[in-house]
Amino acid sequence: MSVYITVVGTLINLVFTSLMAYPLAKPHLRGRQVILLGVLFTMLFSGGLIPTYFVVKAVGLTNTLWSLMIPGAISGFNLIVLKNFFQSIPEGLEDSAKIDGCNDFGILMRIVIPLSMPAMATFALFYAVGHWNTFFSAIIYINDNKLWPVQVLLREVVIMAQSRIGDTEMDEALIQPLTIRMAVIVFATLPILVVYPFLQKHFAKGVLLGSIKG
Repeated sequence: MSVYITVVGTLINLVFTSLMAYPLAKPHLRGRQVILLGVLFTMLFSGGLIPTYFVVKAVGLTNTLWSLMIPGAISGFNLIVLKNFFQSIPEGLEDSAKIDGCNDFGILMRIVIPLSMPAMATFALFYAVGHWNTFFSAIIYINDNKLWPVQVLLREVVIMAQSRIGDTEMDEALIQPLTIRMAVIVFATLPILVVYPFLQKHFAKGVLLGSIKG
């Protein structure tokens, strides 16, 4: 389940973040500053756990994997950085595409996104790590243990190992829980460590370029 949540959730994050960041990068967009202030407001304040839970429940997402992907589809911080990256792309490229008859969506898909691969790779890593480490949201929104992500399952393994301490001999009681904890840490971090080297060069470049222009 964690692989599905990580892959699908990251794709949802990138699509929604790109579709919102691109129009906000245009100075001529009406109401742009109001929307940006709203995004900034969400970075400083949140509705809290109980209102968020009621919203997720009202739209029928509880006990589904969508409850772990849809509520956090757009990160305010990533949105602003990606908007700044889009603004750094020369406007002449987009003007040339418009002369050739390309619409705004075509410009985004054929010109802006390919030129923004360093930033997209960076945010893909950010979002993927967040989805892979999903823990608290799964406990709150999902009751079916068949839908639990790997972090919740690993927590159950650690709890079960600790509960068996009294049933084992002294040496096993000292070694077994610590061994299981170490194995859990390796299992939880290894996938991200494997992916990171492939995105490392894009990671540094994407964050740097996206923070140049305000």
